[in-house]
Amino acid sequence: MESVAVTTPLWRWTSSAGPAAWYFLTIAGEAADAIRLAAISGQWLDGRRGFGSARVEARIGDTVWKTSVFPHRESGGWLLPVKAAVRKAEGLVEDEPVTVTVSL
Repeated sequence: MESVAVTTPLWRWTSSAGPAAWYFLTIAGEAADAIRLAAISGQWLDGRRGFGSARVEARIGDTVWKTSVFPHRESGGWLLPVKAAVRKAEGLVEDEPVTVTVSL
């Protein structure tokens, strides 16, 4: 299984329609290119899915989970959602850099 690792700030997106907030890591540059190539070639875990997403396995510290990455037009990369359980388990703080490994 191939993987890519990046260190990038954790950021929060909030809805203008309500109190919902989602936390993401933006995967850009060479790591994003590797994901794109793997997703296009069908080598990524389960291939591409809705919204152009790709199923992945992510690791931050000791926490490993299965999720999806989503194309991010603004950066040309991918967005990795980081759920509350992961943020709490790893002590993640908004705007602080986080190292994540995404497995293909």
